[in-house]
Amino acid sequence: MMKTFAKLIAISAMALLCSCTPERSITDFGGKGDGLTLNSEAFAKGIEEIYSKGGGILKVPAGIWLTGPITLKSGVNLHLERNALVVFSSDLEHYPIVETNFEGLDVRRCLALINADGARNISITGEGVFDGNGQDWRAVKKSKVPSSVWKSHLAKGGVLSPDGKTWFPDEGYAKAQATAGNFNKADDSLDEQEIKRFLRPELLLFKNCENVLLEGCTFQNSPAWNLHLLWSKNIEVNNVTVLNPSWSQNGDGIDIDACDGVYLHDSHFDVGDDAICIKSGKDEDGRRHGRACSNLLIENCTVYAGHGGFVIGSEMSGGVHDVSVKNCTFIGTDVGLRFKSMRGRGGVVRNINIENIYMKDIIGDAIIFNLFYAGKPATEADKDGNVEEIPQVDETTPEFRDISISNIICNGAKSAVYVNGLPEMPVSNLSIKDCIFRAKKGIETHYVQNFKQDNVQFIQQ
Repeated sequence: MMKTFAKLIAISAMALLCSCTPERSITDFGGKGDGLTLNSEAFAKGIEEIYSKGGGILKVPAGIWLTGPITLKSGVNLHLERNALVVFSSDLEHYPIVETNFEGLDVRRCLALINADGARNISITGEGVFDGNGQDWRAVKKSKVPSSVWKSHLAKGGVLSPDGKTWFPDEGYAKAQATAGNFNKADDSLDEQEIKRFLRPELLLFKNCENVLLEGCTFQNSPAWNLHLLWSKNIEVNNVTVLNPSWSQNGDGIDIDACDGVYLHDSHFDVGDDAICIKSGKDEDGRRHGRACSNLLIENCTVYAGHGGFVIGSEMSGGVHDVSVKNCTFIGTDVGLRFKSMRGRGGVVRNINIENIYMKDIIGDAIIFNLFYAGKPATEADKDGNVEEIPQVDETTPEFRDISISNIICNGAKSAVYVNGLPEMPVSNLSIKDCIFRAKKGIETHYVQNFKQDNVQFIQQ
């Protein structure tokens, strides 16, 4: 069924491209690719004219195209020709603060660099590059970057943390971070305009959209997540390259968030956080929206740096089901296959099929299920030796079940498989078969029901 769905998506995407007439160039609307001229108005005028005429292609020729946010509208194909580089200004005045959803929560953040809300039949194609100028937005930890990068940030000014270990773009960011801790939501009493740099935008956010194609382009250097597909359906992502520095905070590759019908294939990721990540909302906000992420086919993708090659969670309160991942390669990621959640999330993850995954030099676990993400493992007691009371199962209890993983070849990892379920809701119906792991440690499990292993080889390195 997944193969049929993928073909239908591909056919609809090609039909969309063929129907996109007429063709116009950004230069027809006063655009200049000199790297100096701000082209926000040219993009807006070109998109509006094509939209008003029922659809078409807006071409961006070779050059450096400086711009503020680009808002796509229904029927528009934004096409970057070879050697076209779209660079987004980091001037705060170009980015209004809007109501949005980030990391599964309803929040206010800066408008995404490329954005669409409620659009149909939209596409971004070609051979060009979108660059988000993320280095002007992100905080940087000294311990995570080469000395040359640290020195270059110091030379730009900014603000250092009291211990001198973190660089912030400005005082507002530092103030917001102090109230947010490790999270991305600052104290609501702070002035939004003052902490605007902290409310950094995503490179691309398509929300409530239908019939979407991303093909051929490179998306890089985002202030936050690179590609965020939210509450949308009928999507194809083909032959894209997604890049972020390995130290980029929240530098996810692609987040498929509460979407239905997505075909991601033949793409490359080298990023600073999770690479291919499946989400569906966080805690009460996620349960209230109640939108699952479903009917996904992911194949023939390659991941280099990233916290996880393929990831589900931790924001999965709306549930995730009917996902197929196959024929992918992970080289040097922190984790290969990563499943994460915690008490309070709720949501059910089910009917996940993963096969033909090839891993090399995985820093941590080849496969991990951690239902104590950002929390205390179930196997640990507190400092006084007391074991926590097991809570009752309710709508806030996450559940992972009916997951099949087969034909995994891992050449190097800290551990082969680590499963840490919840005492009140163990991971259930987990099958791992026809796998070869070369790792320092083998398989460790806690709170798993009906765990089947068949033809699993472990070679200690």
